[in-house]
Amino acid sequence: MRLLLAAMFVASLGACGSPARDNGDGGAGTADACSGLECRIADCEARGLPPTTITGTVYAPNQELALYGATVYIPSADPGPLVDGVACTRCQATLPGGAVANTVSGTAGEFTLTNVPSGRNIPLVIQIGKWRRQVDIVDVQECTANALPKALTSLPKNRTQGDLPRIAIATGSCDALECLVKKIGVDASEFTPDSGPGRVHLFASNGANKLADSTALGTAASLWGDLDKLKEYDVALFSCECSQRANEKPQAMMDNVKAFADLGGRVFMSHYHNVWIDGEDGVPAHAPAVWPEIADCSADSTVSGNGIIDTVNNPKGSAFSAWMQVVAATATTGQFPILEGKRTCNSIDNFKAERWVYAQSGSTQYPQIFQFSTPNEVPEADRCGKVVMSDMHVASGSTSSSGTGFPGGCSSAAMTAQEKALAFMIFDISSCVGPIF
Repeated sequence: MRLLLAAMFVASLGACGSPARDNGDGGAGTADACSGLECRIADCEARGLPPTTITGTVYAPNQELALYGATVYIPSADPGPLVDGVACTRCQATLPGGAVANTVSGTAGEFTLTNVPSGRNIPLVIQIGKWRRQVDIVDVQECTANALPKALTSLPKNRTQGDLPRIAIATGSCDALECLVKKIGVDASEFTPDSGPGRVHLFASNGANKLADSTALGTAASLWGDLDKLKEYDVALFSCECSQRANEKPQAMMDNVKAFADLGGRVFMSHYHNVWIDGEDGVPAHAPAVWPEIADCSADSTVSGNGIIDTVNNPKGSAFSAWMQVVAATATTGQFPILEGKRTCNSIDNFKAERWVYAQSGSTQYPQIFQFSTPNEVPEADRCGKVVMSDMHVASGSTSSSGTGFPGGCSSAAMTAQEKALAFMIFDISSCVGPIF
């Protein structure tokens, strides 16, 4: 695909620039100032016609879950390859390869690119972090709306379709985040041990410790205990282990996970993995530096009822709420049912983190999902990574255990509203840090 794009850009450049603009001197004026694909943008307004547009909806790899906040653009030049492994990826005004036209998908996943080039083989890039799909639109008709099918506007489900981030997942017997990644549409072939070629590497804690073919998985300790190993990944997901198991996470591991996030890593922690934030039972002596100041997670109980989306303390809260209404059609706007909700965290510092979802009991609010950027101790403009803490499990029949090889414990049921909310978080932490331009 990259070779095809590069060849197309060369051909496009060669076909443009020689014609002269008619400046009223019979065509003997200056050479055409356009370059590359810009030469193929028709002046529809001058002909009294509507602009040339490309429309569509961005989906997760399963072609079912519409996605908010994806960057969609027509590149001016080949965007080039993505580099594997941890990196400081802040949002930039300039997109890779430049952009002839660009936009961001809305709360229903919809997008419209206006005043785009017409003709054959128009390149299109759809990207969230290191999830990237590059396609060629066979034929764009000028001065009209060109609607794209979801087969072209879904993020890749495997490496043959495009780029996927490198994801490390630690399995746990009380949650199954690996099953959620499978439900959003990533091919089972992409799930391998860290010695395998897949983009998603599974590491055993006290959950699944093998694949369906009995191939053994490496241990989560081998991941957490080696910063260089962590740095090979873009995103790390930690499934709930049914307890904090703090004795298996010495201080060096705590420091490694923080260092990974500070360098630009993305970390998603489920339930008892609050131990990484504020130590065993909320005692910060056994925790990374700084993180215990972000949240008080010393409780251990359950919650029920609805998760309430925070639209006040989170700049993306309103968009998240609108998205959930579209994809989950919940009965009450801004709320969704909590299944297997837990309460380990009592509160967060709203100056250091963003509360995404909370549960309410009387007048007391308990955070269910919150996120913070890292290094949290430096100004926001200098931060590179993201950490999400969720007290909600995947909770739709999926299990992860040492007796069943992945994906044997994964439910095939439709995604619950709660799973969709957690999927939103996985894509959001994959995105760049800072405001989207």
